[in-house]
This record gives sequence, structure tokens and C-alpha cells, in this order.
Amino acid sequence: MSKSSHLRESSGNLVFDPGRADEFLQCLTSVIGDPPDLVNHSFVIQQPELEGRCLFLETLVDKNKIEDNVLRMFAEQPLSHLPDGDSNVEDMVKRRIPIASIAAAPDLHSCAQHLLEGKALLVIRGAPRILVLDVSKFYHRPLSEPKTETTVRGPHEAFNEDIATHIGLLRKRIRTSDLRLEQMKIGKATETKVIIAYMGSLVPDQVLEEFRTRISRIHSDSILEGTYIEEWIQDKTLTIFPTLMRTERPDVVSSHLLEGRVAILVDGSPLALVGPYTFLQSFTSPEDYYQRADIATFLLWIRFLAFLLAVFIPALYIAVTSYHHELLPPALLISISAQREGVPFPSSVEAFLMMIIFEVLREAGLRMPRVAGQAISIVGALVLGEAAVSAGLVSAAMVIVVAITAIAHFVAPFYNFGITQRFLQYFYMILAAFSGGFGILCGVLFTLVHLASLQSFGVPYLAPVAPTFTSDWKDVLARVPRTWMTTFPRMNKTKRKKR
Repeated sequence: MSKSSHLRESSGNLVFDPGRADEFLQCLTSVIGDPPDLVNHSFVIQQPELEGRCLFLETLVDKNKIEDNVLRMFAEQPLSHLPDGDSNVEDMVKRRIPIASIAAAPDLHSCAQHLLEGKALLVIRGAPRILVLDVSKFYHRPLSEPKTETTVRGPHEAFNEDIATHIGLLRKRIRTSDLRLEQMKIGKATETKVIIAYMGSLVPDQVLEEFRTRISRIHSDSILEGTYIEEWIQDKTLTIFPTLMRTERPDVVSSHLLEGRVAILVDGSPLALVGPYTFLQSFTSPEDYYQRADIATFLLWIRFLAFLLAVFIPALYIAVTSYHHELLPPALLISISAQREGVPFPSSVEAFLMMIIFEVLREAGLRMPRVAGQAISIVGALVLGEAAVSAGLVSAAMVIVVAITAIAHFVAPFYNFGITQRFLQYFYMILAAFSGGFGILCGVLFTLVHLASLQSFGVPYLAPVAPTFTSDWKDVLARVPRTWMTTFPRMNKTKRKKR
């Protein structure tokens, strides 16, 4: 802002001469442009000479609050007497306006920023400062059920895109002063609000400081979703394994906070990030904690089995049919050989062809309108599978392998871990096509070494198996009764050891 005799910055405050509100408006529009939703409304504060102006972006504010609490109030009952002195004028107007949050803007750029955040600017002729009224009203999706983490038992609430709703849902579940919330703004253009949530008496200081440091190092023009932050703060970029949990469920975030972990909430994103995060936590479903311990343990081991089926079944089919025929019983070998007699492709090409077609059907089902998406994916899989077998392009055994693999993929509790399973599946299929069982074994060893090298904010990714924390197995490899869970997980290194 250029300094002039009429509008200037003095001691950090915006100073106006009487009758120069028009010049302030010109300077403001030079900063934000001349948007079509900018409203400049004049009104009388005191008869006959004292006027005010209310500036706001009508697409970001609750106009009823402005009309009822500012414009209509002064229009119906202008002040009959104001004490001398600019500060007294400002104080009197503050007391007259029934809005809880009223502040003063220190400079022109602060005024512009407040305007873009959905606040109204109150310009009083002769007053030394601009008053900022919090009348914001952002439109957001109402609360609904989780889309990717469905559950039969337990809460059915999910985050939406409003960060205030995120905080409210957490405070609804954790009603203690120990819950700490730290706000930052990231993104030069978006000025996105980011909240770091944690329990002050539980989270280790080094883990919390690591979160703060990594987030403060983010230098980006735009932060539109939590994944933007995840890519900046994750421990290792070149890995298919998630080192931060992404969840849309407030009960999941609350449970992890109560175990000494840290959550990141991003305004505009329905997903929260939670860390530290380990590999075995990818198999734990929120529903495990709303079931009896024996049922939850059984379902947990079903997920382990589904993971092995999803990752290894196609690769084992390729290895056995191409290299290791002796591993099959004679009757099964004869049956598979008879099915493949007219197939023109080797088993590796057959497997890749069918898996890629299924991936296309899966993506089509996700992108199609909800009414037709599920029908298209199911009918497409049935029709294409049957037609491919009838035409002799693939064997019936391959269709069974694809069906088992697809069903096993959907058992994964978290969507991003399901994508990891798909990457691993193709990785092992390539190794099996070139080297059979030996290639699969080499791939498993490489995967284990890679997992052992990963960390999530100082916590080994394979904990509590490597390094071994036997006391933590009761909540990872099994789900024991709650009366046995008297200590916090050792791998989290919480400040307190006893619950």
C-alpha cells in the first residue's frame, strides 16, 4: 500500500482521515481485485454525521447475522450520543454489536485476508482502526456414514470437509483438558488450516516435535487435501507402504490419540492422518473394538489370510503352472492341463490379462454413477469371464484365481492398504513369471528387508514383531479382553506406562 496523506500505516495500525473510506475501498480492491461478490453497504451510526461501511464477500458470510446484528440495529436505533475520542467511538460500537468475535485489523493486507476468510470489515468514519466481525458461513457436507470404512457395529459418523466439525467430533469423544490442538496455516495461496491433535500427558516429546518440524518445513502454494501433507512429512517417499494412517472415522482417531499417537486434521479434507503407524496396524479394523475379544481375533486372522491370498495366489498359479508342475496332485494337474489345452497364451500372460481387465472393471465401477456402477462391475466380470473361457482365451482355473484374489482384496480394512496389496500382487507375479517359486522367495525376502528399513516418526515399521515387544502382541496379533490391556503399547513410547 502506498503511503498517502489520507491513508497510511502508523505504528502497525491502519489510520484513516475522516471522510476517506472511499480511498480505503480503492486500496482494498487493488489487493483482492474487484470481485463480483464484494458488498459495500453504508449505514448511519449516529445522526446526522457519523456513518459506517460494512464490507464483506456475500458468498462466504452469513448475511442474516450482518443484517440482524449490524445493519438493521443501527438503522432502527441510531446512537443518539457518542462520547468524544476515536477510541471511545470504537468501544461504543463494539458494545452495541451483539457478535462474540470482534477484533481490529492491523494493516491493509490483514483486512484483505480477513475478508477472504469470510469475515466482515466495519469501517467507521473517523475511527483509527478497521473492526473485523466473524460472520463466516462456509458450506460443507453434513455428517454421514463412512464411505470406505464401513462397519456393522460401532459409531456410524464420519468426518466431512469442515475442520470445525472435525474438532467437535473429537471433543465429543475425548472430554478432557488433556486433549491438545495446535493450529497452523500452510499454503501460500490456500492458507489451509491444519490442526495437530494429541494428548499432552501421553505423546512423547520427540514424536510431537518431529511432527511440528516436518509440517513447518512444508513450502507449497496449495494444500487442498491431507495427501498433500502426507507426501511432505512421510519418512520415505519411494515406498508403496503407507507410513501414516488415513481414516475418515472420528472414533478411530480418538482411539489412537488415547494410545499416545498424533493426528493431523486438514480443513477441506474428510480424512485425518494418524502417526506413528506400523505395518500390522493395517490389519486392524475399527470393528474389532466393538466385538468380543474372541470374535475380533478370529476376524483379524481372517484378514491375515485374505492378505496372503490376495498377494500370492496369482503368483503361485503362474509359478506352479509354468515351472513347478510336480507340486500339484496328478488329478489336479491333469484337470488344469486339459483346461489350458486350447489357450493360446502362456499362464503368465493369461494371468496378467485377466488381472488388468479386472482392474479396469474395478475402476469403471468406482467412476460410474452409483446406480449403475455396481451392476456394471458385476455383470462385466461375469460376462467377460464366461465369454473368455468359452472362446478359449483363458482357462476356467484362471477365472477362479482372479475371483478369489478380487474378493480377498476387499477384506482390507483401509483403502490405501488395499492399493498396497495390489502393487505387491503384480510385483510377485512378475517375479514368478521369470523365476517361478525362486523369484517369489526372493521377492518375499526383499519385501521383508524393505519393511524392516522403514520407520514412522521413529517407530520401526514392523514393531512389535521386529523389534519384539511381546506385551504389544495382545493388541496387534490378537485382541485380548480389555481387562488384560492395562498398559499402553511399548512401541509408542508414551510418557505414561499404565492406563
